Amino acid sequence: MGVKGLSSLLEDNSQNKTKQNIKIYQDFKDFSNSKLVVDGCNLAYYLYDKANLDQNHGGEYLAFQAEVQGFFKTLDNCRIEAYVVIDGGSGTSDIKLNTRMNRQRVLLQKIPDALKGKKEGIYPPSTMSVFEQTLNDMKVPMVKCFGEADGQLAALARALRCPVLSGDTDFYIYDLPQGVLPLDHFWQSVKKSPASIEIDCKIYTTIKFCTFFKISCQLLPVFASLAGIDNGNLKEVNWAEYVPAGSPEMKSKSTHLEGLLSWLGARTDRTTEDTLTAAMALIPNISQQAWTKVQNTILEYRLPSSSLLGYFLEGTVPPLPAELSWVPEWVRASLARGDLGADILMHRPKILRIQVESSNLKSSNLTSRPIRMVLYGVLLAQGGGEVEEVDRVGLEPKRVKVQPLVQGAAQRLRLDSLPQADRAVRLQVCLETLGVEEETLEGVPAHLRLPVAVTRYWLRRASPEPTLLKALLMVMVQGELNRRKRLTIGWQGYSNSIFRPLDCVVAHSFNQWQACLKDASQLNLLLCKPLPEPHFAWLYQGRLVHRRQKQLLNREPEEILHSPQFRRLYRRLLGAVTQPDPRANRRAGGPEAQLRASMEHLHLNTQDEDEEEEEEGEELGGAEDLDQGPDWPRVTVGTRYRTKDRKDRSRNPELGRKQEREGWG
Repeated sequence: MGVKGLSSLLEDNSQNKTKQNIKIYQDFKDFSNSKLVVDGCNLAYYLYDKANLDQNHGGEYLAFQAEVQGFFKTLDNCRIEAYVVIDGGSGTSDIKLNTRMNRQRVLLQKIPDALKGKKEGIYPPSTMSVFEQTLNDMKVPMVKCFGEADGQLAALARALRCPVLSGDTDFYIYDLPQGVLPLDHFWQSVKKSPASIEIDCKIYTTIKFCTFFKISCQLLPVFASLAGIDNGNLKEVNWAEYVPAGSPEMKSKSTHLEGLLSWLGARTDRTTEDTLTAAMALIPNISQQAWTKVQNTILEYRLPSSSLLGYFLEGTVPPLPAELSWVPEWVRASLARGDLGADILMHRPKILRIQVESSNLKSSNLTSRPIRMVLYGVLLAQGGGEVEEVDRVGLEPKRVKVQPLVQGAAQRLRLDSLPQADRAVRLQVCLETLGVEEETLEGVPAHLRLPVAVTRYWLRRASPEPTLLKALLMVMVQGELNRRKRLTIGWQGYSNSIFRPLDCVVAHSFNQWQACLKDASQLNLLLCKPLPEPHFAWLYQGRLVHRRQKQLLNREPEEILHSPQFRRLYRRLLGAVTQPDPRANRRAGGPEAQLRASMEHLHLNTQDEDEEEEEEGEELGGAEDLDQGPDWPRVTVGTRYRTKDRKDRSRNPELGRKQEREGWG
């Protein structure tokens, strides 16, 4: 989260050599052949931002994956052994929860500008999923903490006797003998020489900082805690009178911190308690609650013993708080791997993702709430109780109580023995939640089954009703075919539309799909992957899917992409998404009847489909290439759902396009 204003203070002083010719940032030449503890969340969002990737259309995940791969490839070239540590939520800390809530409020107020095309730091929802999946593919050691990671991350670096890589200035306060490598300087060196076998960077140590500002190192936590007090209170003090005469002129935003450090420097013979007492007398109008926060923050800078060292060296799962002693061992391991979040287990509010969407429309997270209710039911059946979610209403965060749901096949599962449960039962829970029959997924490549099932769910439940199915499936198919070819660049398009305003209705509908995919993926992980985990980086490319949607207003997918492989896989997915469930209730006016009515307006070129299906296995690389997974029969069954009207439209494209405009737009 960082010490408020510290980055600016350091930048202001980075060129200042008047204090005994001391630099705060020291040159660190030829960094290589070393361990390095990496602040995972900080690095992930930094890489996304520095790659100048679009934030507002739902994510440029494949380009982001390439950035992550390139960065860690450089570390490997330099024989730098990275240990990546990722935040796991607010844990038991009310301070961290309140900080996250305040951050949520700030981001929500930035949505209107983001809708106009500005980059406001509202990162796409699957950013961390792509980051974690990429590291797993590259075999980079990684752990997800219970709660915020800062303290355990710093403790791990101390135990491993290596530096921390981060742009979070909280690490500038911890007592880390090997110091901190500021991420910005480090990244610039990596980008300048990505094939280098050594990295020239900067290093920060508390000793140099305290020498520069002439304060005792034991008062650094006091400084950081006082700096976190509301600026209005801090700025009521005339800090300039404490800055020594002859000091370089400071920028206004750093003056109060420079003065605070000078004031602390004059009190090096006092204890922490004496210093806090004096600060209470110095800073006016501070509430008792604020002072309690200051005292608690000071305690958080005390390094605990490392609970992560055993995980990385021996595979020992980190312990959870005593109140979670009921959590099974396999769930603890899943938490450490990053498959699950811990806030729900602690009955802490679950802060839902923010996406760039109009405040006049309901939160896209509402569409996937039924999926989360099942997830809560499976996870909390033993602990019970409601779950409090924090979601947006308009542009404000609102807390809502959600009841966990246990019904159908989920009643046959117990959390403590879930990994041993029959895969068919676990699969049934997943598919029942999404309203999908297993037969509809036959013939779909294994790692696309979950996205296809999610798309069926989205098609029924999204509000406003989605008219964007074809664009979504086009990009999904393009991603799959290019994944097989390992073609990572060139096909997503160019970046000249990054900063254009969004179509709010289109963006909202795609946001609903991403919310459904994220929550269904979490449920699938909790159920020990009865469906293969999808390749997130290849599924969705934000600008491309928005561009495809515009093209499809007056054209058909097969008029845009002519590849036979594309056409056949596209039809397969479209058929799986839109065909009626084999055992669905077909009452007139019911959901299935409405879906079939909508299907009548889809333009499908089904002429000669029988002959094409016979060739399909060969064109797509055969059943083996379809990667259907060891637990699924290797099938190449094509969708047989046809009507006379579809055949008529295949012979009369204009009729098909006219009907599509009337029904699916």
